[in-house]
Amino acid sequence: MPTNIEIKAKAADWDGQLARAKALCRKTEELSQEDTFFNCGKGRLKLRDLGAEGRSHLIFYQRSDQAGPKASSYEIAPVPDAASMKALLSKALGAGRTVRKKRTVLLVGQTRVHFDEVEGLGRFIELEVCMKSGQTEQEGEEIARRLMAELAIEAPSLLEGAYVEMLPG
Repeated sequence: MPTNIEIKAKAADWDGQLARAKALCRKTEELSQEDTFFNCGKGRLKLRDLGAEGRSHLIFYQRSDQAGPKASSYEIAPVPDAASMKALLSKALGAGRTVRKKRTVLLVGQTRVHFDEVEGLGRFIELEVCMKSGQTEQEGEEIARRLMAELAIEAPSLLEGAYVEMLPG
């Protein structure tokens, strides 16, 4: 499975951190995403619906719940009909919660930087270092730590799990 090195953090200075990231990036994209999570025996399974953009995906991933840089192995499959897939998977596996967010994606080198405004939770920053063939996890972690320093992401703001686990109720 492909692997990223990832971190998730509460945004301490949204505007300042976003300005720093924009100064480093080569490409920016604005998205609205709805992630529906399904019951899954190991890892996490979610349907990412991009709505009007029509690019939906089923995503399975496994990653440890720890603060700081960590490996995330994943598989992605395009889904041409998100509503039908959601209904089918809800019947087969049982749907959990849904996370709605507005995401600004910035590409900085081999890293996708996400500035997420998550409904009901607040503002967050994620780093996804897209590992190249032959790179070690340690190299990916070093890239993540350098970018954390450049964006002023400090250890106390790092989070362990997924947004879905942070939702109230």
